[in-house]
Amino acid sequence: MFTQKFKLFRLFGFSVEADATWLLLALLVTWTLASGVFPHYFEGLPAQTYWIMAVVGAAGLFMSIILHELGHSLVARHFGLQIKSITLFVFGGVADMEDEPASAKAELLMAVAGPATSIALSLALFGAALLFAPGKGISPLQGVLAYLAWLNGILAAFNLLPAFPLDGGRVFRALLWAWRGNLRWATRFASRVGGGFGIALIALGVFSLFSGNVVGGFWWILIGMFMRSASQSSYRHLLVRRALEGENLRRFMRTEVVTVPRYISLQELVDEYVYKYHFKMFPVVENDRILGCVSTRGIRSVDRDEWGRTPVGEIMESCAGTNSIAPDEDPMKVLSIMSKSGNSRLLVVEGDKLVGIITLKDILSFLSLKMHLEEGEELPE
Repeated sequence: MFTQKFKLFRLFGFSVEADATWLLLALLVTWTLASGVFPHYFEGLPAQTYWIMAVVGAAGLFMSIILHELGHSLVARHFGLQIKSITLFVFGGVADMEDEPASAKAELLMAVAGPATSIALSLALFGAALLFAPGKGISPLQGVLAYLAWLNGILAAFNLLPAFPLDGGRVFRALLWAWRGNLRWATRFASRVGGGFGIALIALGVFSLFSGNVVGGFWWILIGMFMRSASQSSYRHLLVRRALEGENLRRFMRTEVVTVPRYISLQELVDEYVYKYHFKMFPVVENDRILGCVSTRGIRSVDRDEWGRTPVGEIMESCAGTNSIAPDEDPMKVLSIMSKSGNSRLLVVEGDKLVGIITLKDILSFLSLKMHLEEGEELPE
């Protein structure tokens, strides 16, 4: 879902991060407030005042989103679920949970916590706007507070739509789960409804485009596409987690690994290994001990004319958490590392010994076979 993330601060023990796409949204929101929204509703103020209101309003919006996700996170913590982080991105915010809720009750309470927080914020900000009201007219501070009160109300209302994975869709899934006692069936049904909402938003966006509302139309289309994709990926993630639950990496890792010695030249590495096996990374092994890894990225860092005179040992890197894993780790961690690093092959290392290699292709093949045999279902694309 995310591109590059960077940490902002910690709140109640949770790491608050921002996706790179959030910077685009922050600039867009600030510019829209300063040039359009506030001048339209609060006429006659200096341009500098509008920009100050816009910066404060944008900061208040993102803090509101963080508090909304914090509501989910605190309830999740109460039920023993680990939250990796709260991340701001172009479509708002998300609390990154390591696992699914253990019960329909936990899912329901976690889902309603976010909108309840937004409703409470809306009421508090509306009260503050009335408290800071001047004798006549509307002050810039009152205008920003009123805007944030209205926005939190909209945030709560939108999230309560029964479209998974929105909060309302999670409430819907919790009710289905409680009714049938089957989380997978409830997730599949709720994700299909969420995908339907996504198609409806895309259709609304197309209609808006033909009606002349170009900016609004594009936003509805983007939100609809995101909602449809998120609903499908949430169901796919659940299927993968259930299929890998309790599995050991040794079940689908390969023990026959192509290794290279550290003394051969880069030219030999390219000719006899890279072009032969078509891998981008190879473990460097000596006397059954793993010394490090060599990659095509490292090869490219050396001038082409020096390949014949440069040994592999000169450019090999240590086997870090982005290209290796211990054999007793959770298979879901393998997928997480592959997703974040872009590596489709991880070395399975025990101490200083190379015990095998695991590839994304092998994991997907295992998942497909297991779901076909045990569940009678194919992994969604």
